[in-house]
Amino acid sequence: MEFTKRFLRAKNPCADGFRWFVRNVEDGSGYQAALDTLVSAGRVDDACWLLTQFGPTNEVLSVDSLGAEAIVFAGSVEVRGGIDVDTVIQAGRSIRAGGGLRAGRAIVAGEDIRVAGSIHSGGTLQTGGGIRADWGIEVQQALVCGGDMRAAWDLICHGKLSLEGNAFVGQDLIVHGLLECGKGLNAGGAIVCADSIRAGQGMLAGGSVSGGMHLEAGWGIKSGESIKANGSIKAGESLSAKDEIRAGAGYGVYAGLNVQLDTWESSAQVRALKKPEGLMSGCWAGPRVI
Repeated sequence: MEFTKRFLRAKNPCADGFRWFVRNVEDGSGYQAALDTLVSAGRVDDACWLLTQFGPTNEVLSVDSLGAEAIVFAGSVEVRGGIDVDTVIQAGRSIRAGGGLRAGRAIVAGEDIRVAGSIHSGGTLQTGGGIRADWGIEVQQALVCGGDMRAAWDLICHGKLSLEGNAFVGQDLIVHGLLECGKGLNAGGAIVCADSIRAGQGMLAGGSVSGGMHLEAGWGIKSGESIKANGSIKAGESLSAKDEIRAGAGYGVYAGLNVQLDTWESSAQVRALKKPEGLMSGCWAGPRVI
């Protein structure tokens, strides 16, 4: 793809960015060459905007290790070692690393991210596909994942977490903002959220499940310890906790919201150490056997 002033003007760029481009990028320059020129000049946000406007390519950047102030690449980034970027790494397609992945401000991939180490972003993390880390994931601001997310260790998000697929976390899943999951949440440890948790399917935790506001699951919720919320607890099917199930003061506990009344005995069981206060729907089945 070659760039011309007319080609760029059709995308309605800002006046300052367009003037800079006209003065510093020759007509007919290649797509990636234009991105590299912008990044080298410190205009990283302009390079990210350009990539968003014109989309990905099938090019592959393959290196042994990668360290830079910023990286904006229209294709896939494949690194045999680790990736360490001071500000932003954005790829039009996938990011692969044989080590860890760290960026000071943002990590963005149009498709999936897979790393053999940990992922750490000092700002945001966003992918159009899935995320897989053989160690842990920590994000200081919002995390947006367009597929499944897998972390062998902890997953810690200090902002909002939006996930279209499933989450599979080996240890604790900790979110300091709202947690919205299109499918299921599965953690070997605890699932802890400072705001509400909404899962389109179920929640399964080896430890406790706790929400700073509401807990909502389209299927069931099962915890190896307790299920607690400061708001309401709502499950489309069953609720099961080894210890207590407790909603916030003045709120209710609801099971079986997505199944018929005559199936509650099998599909809307509520099991806990004691019957939850404010149990509004579902079939109380006593303490859990296992």
